[in-house]
This record gives sequence, C-alpha cells and structure tokens, in this order.
Amino acid sequence: MLDALRAYLSDKLPLSEAQFAELAGLLTPRHLARHEVLVHQGEVGRYGAFVVRGCLRSFVTDERQKEHILQFAPENWWISDQHSLARQQPALFSIDALEDSEVLVFGAEFYARLQAFGPEFQMFFYQLLQNSLVALQRRLIGVLSAPAEVRYQEFLQLYPTLARRLPQRHIAAYLGITPESLSRIRGELARNG
Repeated sequence: MLDALRAYLSDKLPLSEAQFAELAGLLTPRHLARHEVLVHQGEVGRYGAFVVRGCLRSFVTDERQKEHILQFAPENWWISDQHSLARQQPALFSIDALEDSEVLVFGAEFYARLQAFGPEFQMFFYQLLQNSLVALQRRLIGVLSAPAEVRYQEFLQLYPTLARRLPQRHIAAYLGITPESLSRIRGELARNG
C-alpha cells in the first residue's frame, strides 16, 4: 500500500527515502470491509485515511435518520474529520467504506508532525486543505442554488468513475435529491446526449 502513496506523492512532492520512511511510520495500512465505519458521528474521531483502493464517504445522519453525503473519497483521496482529529471533539460526520477498501490510516499526530518534514510538505498539505475548502464552498453554493441536473453534471466531473461504481441512492444522497429524481435526470441526459 505504501507503494501507492509513493506513486501518488512522486510527482507532487519530492521526498527523500528518510522522509518517506518517517511519513510511512505515521500511517497504518488497514483493510475496511464494505460498510465498515472508520469515524462515527458524535464520537471523537481517531483516524483519517488516504484511500489506496476502494471508496469511502463522509456523511451526516439527521434526526430523521436520513443520510446526507458530504464527500466521496475514491483512490488517491484523503478523508478525515479535521475538527474532530485536531481538537479531539465529537465528529461532525461519519466516515465509512462504500466498497471493500485498502487505506492508510493516520491519527492526530500526523498533522502535528507535518512541520518536521519541511516547508514543502507543509505547503503541499496546505494546498490540499485549500483545495478541499474551495471544493466545499463550490459544493455549498451548488446545493443552495444550482438545479439538480447541474449538480449531477458537476458530480460526474469531480468523480468520473463513481457513477458506475456506486449505488444510485448514495449519489442521490450526495446531490440532495431522491433516487427517483436521479433516475429522471439520467434518463434526460441519455436522451439529450
């Protein structure tokens, strides 16, 4: 699994063998079975993950037990509840595996140790966090103002492989619509394009 991380980082962040070994020491390879929960909403989250194979999601469950998906994390994506990890506060959302997945998990010490890797590494993770914030802001604006068809097309651009891999109910929960509405949108797009 560490080879996948090395390949991911190779064109983004040059690390010496010693730096990579130190980084690898902060990550634990783990298999997550489909539906296995990594972080429970309302409990202090102890882990985040880098996805090597499979797909994870972050989601919140409301008082009516309806799930609202915030993010999908397929291969080469990072996922965590930053609030819970950094502050040791109850998690704002849950993270689970939508497919059997191979991940590299990390704890709160991962972020605390970033400065030891040098400014390039800190800048890399700062850019990841900045990209995540921008994506979240765009997603929020889309949910608040864009028609469902536009949100679905944006989903397809952001996660090009997931439309074929995930159940329709998960994609609909991400888009904030019913599975029936998603079927209608897919049908219209197929007829028009």
